[in-house]
Order: sequence, then structure tokens, then C-alpha cells
Amino acid sequence: MPDRQQERPSPEALLEQAKREGRGKLKIFIGAAPGVGKTFAMLRSAQARKNEGIDVVIGIVETHQRSETETMAQGLDTIPRLTIDYRGLQFLEMDLDAVLARKPKLVLVDELAHTNIPGVRHPKRHQDVEELLEAGIDVYSTLNVQHIESLNDVVARITGVTVRETVPDSIMQKADSIELIDLTPEELLQRLNEGKVYIPEQARLAMSRFFTTGNLTALRELALRQAAARVDEQMVDYMRSHAIAGPWPAGDRIMVCIGDDGQATSLVRTAKRTAERRGVPWLALYIETHRHAVLSKNVRSEITQALHLAESLGGEALTIANEDVPGEVLRVARERNVSVIIVGRSVRSVMSRLMRQSLAKHLLDLDEGFDILVVSGSDPKRRSPHDHKQDEHLFTKAWWQSYAFATLVVGITTVIAWGASHLTDLPTLSLIYLVGVMLVSVDYGFKVSLYTSILSFLTFDFLFTPPRYSLMIERHEDFLTLSFFLVVAITAGVIGARLQRQMQVTRHNALRIQALYDFNKTIAAAATLDNVLQAVVHHVADMLKSQVVVLLPYGERLETVATFPSDIVLDTASGAAMDWVWRHGRPAGLNSDTLPGAPFYGLPMLAGGETVGVLAIRPNEDAAFSSDQEHMLISIASQSAVTIGRTTLVADIEQAHLQTETERLRASLLSSISHDLRTPLVAILGATTSLRDYWDKFDDKSRRDLFATIEDESDRLNRFVQNLLDMTQLVSGGLKLRRQPTDIQDLVGTALTKLRKQIGTRPLHIDIADNLPPVDTDLSILERVLVNILDNACKYSPPGQAIDISARREAHYIRITITDRGPGIPEEERDRVFDMFYRVKIGSAPTSGAGLGLAICRGFIEAHDGRIQAQSGNDGIGTRIVVRLPIFDDQH
Repeated sequence: MPDRQQERPSPEALLEQAKREGRGKLKIFIGAAPGVGKTFAMLRSAQARKNEGIDVVIGIVETHQRSETETMAQGLDTIPRLTIDYRGLQFLEMDLDAVLARKPKLVLVDELAHTNIPGVRHPKRHQDVEELLEAGIDVYSTLNVQHIESLNDVVARITGVTVRETVPDSIMQKADSIELIDLTPEELLQRLNEGKVYIPEQARLAMSRFFTTGNLTALRELALRQAAARVDEQMVDYMRSHAIAGPWPAGDRIMVCIGDDGQATSLVRTAKRTAERRGVPWLALYIETHRHAVLSKNVRSEITQALHLAESLGGEALTIANEDVPGEVLRVARERNVSVIIVGRSVRSVMSRLMRQSLAKHLLDLDEGFDILVVSGSDPKRRSPHDHKQDEHLFTKAWWQSYAFATLVVGITTVIAWGASHLTDLPTLSLIYLVGVMLVSVDYGFKVSLYTSILSFLTFDFLFTPPRYSLMIERHEDFLTLSFFLVVAITAGVIGARLQRQMQVTRHNALRIQALYDFNKTIAAAATLDNVLQAVVHHVADMLKSQVVVLLPYGERLETVATFPSDIVLDTASGAAMDWVWRHGRPAGLNSDTLPGAPFYGLPMLAGGETVGVLAIRPNEDAAFSSDQEHMLISIASQSAVTIGRTTLVADIEQAHLQTETERLRASLLSSISHDLRTPLVAILGATTSLRDYWDKFDDKSRRDLFATIEDESDRLNRFVQNLLDMTQLVSGGLKLRRQPTDIQDLVGTALTKLRKQIGTRPLHIDIADNLPPVDTDLSILERVLVNILDNACKYSPPGQAIDISARREAHYIRITITDRGPGIPEEERDRVFDMFYRVKIGSAPTSGAGLGLAICRGFIEAHDGRIQAQSGNDGIGTRIVVRLPIFDDQH
């Protein structure tokens, strides 16, 4: 039975094809050296495409005044070059924005490895090409093999010339096609002699240095291998995407270990070439020990650049803090399925070799089953680790202060030992010196502790071993005592120094973790977006001692929403860089690959693959951030993006809830209006039509009844419309109160008079205390409140059941209660009855009415600085509505 898995296309290959959808196609014309005809071949292919009806333009082509190249370029549209002023001179560069605005089908961009003049958006031309491809524009370009980044050190060894302008290998991998322009060394040298490459004087100089037969032969071989390797990769990709069975590379990978000895970039390139030949993924690993803190700024920058180089060459960069370098290397190798570990053969001092094994020797001795590739150091930057250390002492003390302190400690221990010399023997006295050695080693490291050990040894020998005041040793046992003392003292110094290193690493990691913890705790407690943004800018500014800006997108543009200090304004270059970060989701600005001349460095704030904002940082010194600082900033930007997304989601949920509630209220209002308007209108319409059509058939009593119906329903309709108007005033804030002292007796009496028809013969129990002070109210409004409450009491009380009305004084309020004997309000609904359009269910059906009456009552009462609430009636029967109104204060 065939293997079904082999019949399926590779998911990785299909995903790669999907990523290429919508991108332009890149074709690279590659050659071994200048003069082989790359530009001419590119122009010839472009002319053929133009004849096919394709829109072709020249973005930038360097003819170098070669007549055949200039002739081949004729007839092709050319985008005018951009003029850049730099240090008093004018330079011409490709106008990237003009090409993007023109948006041809195909653009020619010569010299892919070219470095742009400062002031252009990208420092490298290959980055311009990347942006053109992302815009869906096809690109033809040219490249010499010596400009490929992973071959940089190989070319330097072959030719003796270090090429400064390089392109990352990822550009070659992204090329859809490669055309090798090949000439034999003899043919190229002949072109040089004929003046077709350089002018005669330059040609003679080039032939004596770079353009030798040996160099050209080696470069030609590199170009052929590079083209063949790319063709192999394309064939494998095609077979995988079309489910063609074949021998695939094993699922292992290569790992290169880089350090601080100056070989990092060379090792990274070696790993890239090795992985490329084997067709496997690779990663670069840097183990950050205590030594990292004492390295010079330049060396730390070199390590960071090497890690960035690994990423640009298509590898993975990994930094881990640990003191056990061999153990951590093996742990990562096992976790990442590494088969080959590449290490460099570092330059080490004799003392260093005696004290500890090299990493390569240690890995070979452990024999964990990995292939160990040891690369000999040929990098011109290679150095001893001791050549680039800063002051080893981290506590801001000068070196002489450290040794002076050690001398003082030896002096103090000598005084103590002298005082105890007549009480104990010689071996016991040595322990006093050991304490001093331990104290020094913990604070100042191995070198100072070694000095302390030797000075203690000499002092001990000079003052306490016979013959005293001499370095001579008479007795054999004294010699052994001093020898063991020196060994133990040095060992104690080593242990103390190791403890010091562990403390430094622990302190450094603790500070980093504490900083992230404090930041996460701060933004987690932030309730609003503004609080989150202020927390971000203040935390980053405090951590890096820098200026910080956060920008968020609003429509089609970015807007500054938080800054620290508060008066920071982004300049034009930084604004352009931040806009690029937002649109492309990649860092830009200061010391980056895009707009590096901008004063601010921008990081995308990514959440779920979407850029929700941009974090802009300007350090006090225009220097690149360390690897540790970059990781910290990425973590902060990521956490900030998640929190911004959370607060935005909360706001969206609140908005959705508000919209839902609005829709509910609108539906309730429409339902109420349709019912409460329709019912009285139908009754009025029925009564009036009956009177019109059957006037002669009705007796006087029937007519009076119909007129009474019209009057009652009109009154009901009037109250409903009044309720709507009252609620509109409350919601819009247009309620105007005309307060005056109001007597409770008059207030209750007026309300009862208006409800005489509803009350009818129902008994009323009125209990109003004597001599109650007046309340501070608007009489007409409070009258409507009592009418609403009493109307409900009549509506929901059985016929013949009494309604109780009472009024008492409570401190600065008058407490009015109205109690009915109806079905009552369930306890869980007593607060909700005051919401708009809420109607209590009696049995299985809601009560009649619009659900506005009690809501209006609450609005009116609260407008008078009063309170209203619903309670259970007497003995748990019915409902009691309690109203508290403020007493009139004549001094107010």
C-alpha cells in the first residue's frame, strides 16, 4: 500500500507559496566579478519583456559609461533619480517613492549590494528591493558573488580583500529565479585589457590586486556553487509543493556557539554555509555569563550584531543567561534536535588553560553524541578575552582601591592574628587570614582574592613562622602548614569569586525580572487606555533613561497619544520611521535597517499578528540598544499591545452592551407606545364614531357614559404623553426645578383630588404628623410623583382594600410612605422597578403599562436630592413606597 503521507504536498512548501502570493517576483543576475556582463544581460532581458508588452522601467542602472550597456538601455523608461545632499556634496539615488507611485510591472534595480547615502529611507538598496516586492512589483537586479554575506570571510581569505557591502543570504533565498552570467578568467582579463570594464589605469591596478587568475577562478567556482545550490533549493521546494517523493533532509539542525573572542561573525557565516550545504535549519547561541557585564561596550555591540546577522542570514538567534556554559549548550542542543555543534578555537592565556577547559574540549570530553565542529580562528578581529574587558570591578571602585582594600584587610587580620598568637598554635592563626581572603573574594573577584592570598601567605610566613621577620622556613611542618594555607586560600578565593559571579548574574536577572514584573503589575491594574499608555511611557523612560512616545492608529494615520517627557514632539524623520513601523510591523529608526538616521527607534506593538501601536524610544546617547535591552523592549511592547487590546476590547464590550441596552429600550419604548397609545385612541375613536353614527339610538345615560369614556381615555392619554415628556426632560438634563417651601398636607391633598375617580369609595388611612416643616420642592413636579404612586396603588390593590398614607420627620428629611394591599413586588425586583420600561411580572405575565411611572418618580425625587425605595407592605402583604424629601432650609 503506498504511503499516503508522501502523496500529500508539504504544508511548509504550500505555506511558503501562500506567503509569495501578491508579492512581486525577484530575478537576480549573479556573476563572479565586475565586468562579466550582468547589467547588460539584465537590460537585454528587460528589452525582451518590453517587447512582450510588459510595463518596464529603469529604477537605477549603472552603465559605467560602457557604450554597449548604454545602447541596450535605450528605449526603456527611466525614473528620475533622487538628489541627496550629504556633507556638502550631491549624490543621486533611486527614488523609491517615485517607483512605488509609478507602480510598473517590472523595475530594474542595479547593484543589489549598494549602500545608500544617509537620508534615504533604507540604508541598503536590497531593502528598497524588499519594499518594491511587497508592493507587488517585479524586480530585476544584479549581484557579485563576493557580496553575499555568508561568503564574506571566504572571499576575504581568497582575495585578501574584505568586502564591506554585503546582502543577507535571505535575499538569495527569496529570489524566484537566478541567472548566472559566466565568463572564464581569460575572457574577463581580456575585457579588462580592452578597457571594457575600467579605464586603463584602473584596469592595470585591478589586475595586479583583485583580478588575478587565481582569484577569478575561485570566485567563479563560488558563483557556480551558489547558483547550483539555489537551483537545488528551488527543485526541492517544487517537489515538496507538488507531492513528488524524494529523499528529504533529516529533521536535525546545526547550532553555532558564539562568544566574546571576536570570532562571532565568522562563526555565524560558517554555520550558515554548513547548514546551507546540508539543507537543514540552524541557530546561533550566546550564553550570557557574569563576564557579559564586564565586557566593553564595543564587544557587547559585536555580539548583538552577530546575533542580528544570524537572523538576517535565515537562522535563529538565542540568548540564555547561565554560568554553566557547556551544560547549557548541551541542554539547548538536546531540546532543539541539534546534530552538529560549531565552536571556535579561542585564544587563551596559559593561566586560563590551567584553570579551566575550553568549551570545545569540554564538549568533546562529555561525548554526548553530537558532532563537534571546531573552527580555527582566522577572523582578523579575533582577540583574547582579556583584550576587551572593562574594569572587572562592578562597584564603581577603581582597581587601585580594590587592591588597597585587600591590603587593609590583610593588615587587620595580621593585627588580630598577632593578638591571638600567644593563645593558639600556628595552623589556627592561618584560619584568621582565610576569613579575610573569603571576604575579599566575595566582593572583588578572583584576581584581587589571589593577591590577598599571596600577601597573606607572605605576611604569615614573615611574622609568625620561625625564624620570625624572615621569609625563610626552618621546620618541615611549618612548610606544609604554609603550603596548605596557600592552596586553601586560593581555593577559597576561587569559591568566593564564583559566588560573586553567581550573585552578579542573580542580581542582574532579578532586576530584569523585577522590572518586567513591576511593569506587568502596573498595566494589569490600569483600568483605562490612558492609564496603560502612561504606565508604558513612564516605565520605559525610567528603565532606559530615555525619551518615549507611544503612537496609536486612528483611521489611516498615526497619532501621538502618550509621551515622556510631556513636551516631546517627533521630528519628520522619526514620524516617517514610526509610520513605516506601523505599516510593515517591523522595527525602524535609530540604528536600524530602515531610516537609521531618525533620532527615535520604533518597535511595533504586536498583538495577534496585528500592529496595534508603535513604541518610539530615543536614548540619551545615540547608541544601539544591547541585546538584553532589545529583548526587554520587545517584551514590554508585546505586553503593552496585549493590554491595549484588552482595554480596547473592554471598551468595545461596553459599547456593545450600551448599544444592546439602547436597542432594548427602543424596542420597549415602541412596544409601550404602540400599546399605551393605541388602547386609549381605540376607545376614543370607538366612542366618537358610535356617537356620530348612532346618536338618535342612544338615550341620555348612554351618551353620558360614552362622553365619560372619551374623557377618561383622553386623561389617560394625556398622562402617558406627560410621562414621555417628563422622561425626555430627565434623560436630556433639561429639567428645571422651581423650588419653594411646600406643605405636605397640601401636597397629599392635591394629589388625592386629582385621583378622586380612581380612588372612588376605596378607604384611605391618612396619618400625617402635626407641625411638619415644609419640604423644599417643586410643587407641580412632586404632585405628579404622588399621583403616579397613588395611581399604581389603586391599580394593583383589590377593590375595597384600603391605602395607607403617612408622613413623619427623619432628621433633615420628611419620610412619606404609601402602602397598598396588592400582590406586592418580589424582593429581587424591588430595585429594578425604578428602571425605565421595566414591568413586574404578576403570575406569568408582566403588568400593564409602559414601565415609565416609577422611573420618572425616581428621577424627580433624586433631582430634589431625595430618595425613593420599594419595600414589603404591612405583614408582608402589598407594597410600600417610601419617599424621603429634604426639609426646606430658609437659610439656604
